[in-house]
Amino acid sequence: MPSHACLHGAVSCIRVGYVLRVCAEAPEYERRVLDALRQPLESGELVIHRSAGTAAYPARFQLVLAANPCPCGKASGKGMDCTCTAMMRRRYFGRISGPLLDRVDIQLQVERVSLADFGHAGEEEDTRAVAARVLAARERQLERLVEMGLETNSQVPGRTLRGELRLAPGTTRILDTALERGTLTARGYDRVLRLAWTLADLGHRDAPDIDHIGQALGLRQAATAT
Repeated sequence: MPSHACLHGAVSCIRVGYVLRVCAEAPEYERRVLDALRQPLESGELVIHRSAGTAAYPARFQLVLAANPCPCGKASGKGMDCTCTAMMRRRYFGRISGPLLDRVDIQLQVERVSLADFGHAGEEEDTRAVAARVLAARERQLERLVEMGLETNSQVPGRTLRGELRLAPGTTRILDTALERGTLTARGYDRVLRLAWTLADLGHRDAPDIDHIGQALGLRQAATAT
């Protein structure tokens, strides 16, 4: 095979909207491998440079990263059985870089299932009901964005979010404060707005309100707040 040949991987073979799972142990991947996802996550394209030229492949996908709370996996809850040192934990999570996490819209910490929860049947929602709700939200997005040549909130550029779709200053005050304090990046600001618009679409609202903004920001920061 010639050295200038372009071989693209799974992210450019996935149909739009499909989920790419980076296994259940994302920190076990080399940092350079994970960071290679940054560019396609941002632009929706996988660009490969070779001496003979440059090739670009479509790469719009949803990325799911999962990790244990520590290398041994026993730090959740009281963590009494955990054998990891603080340095081991820092090194473990340090393999997922800040710039990559900045491109992850929802960051959650899932606690270990307790015996009480395990024995509780709970209420289940029919998959068809969930699918119908998502479809309705997608239709609202398409109706709002079709004149811009877009289909989903994930495709809306930041300049449009802060331009044609700009929300009232009072609605985004919490985001403005986070950006001013440096706890939220400019990229993160736009990503919270996109998520807030999606929450509004799921709630059959014409535009996000302050509660949607707070919920979207909370979903982004939930893993670091616990």
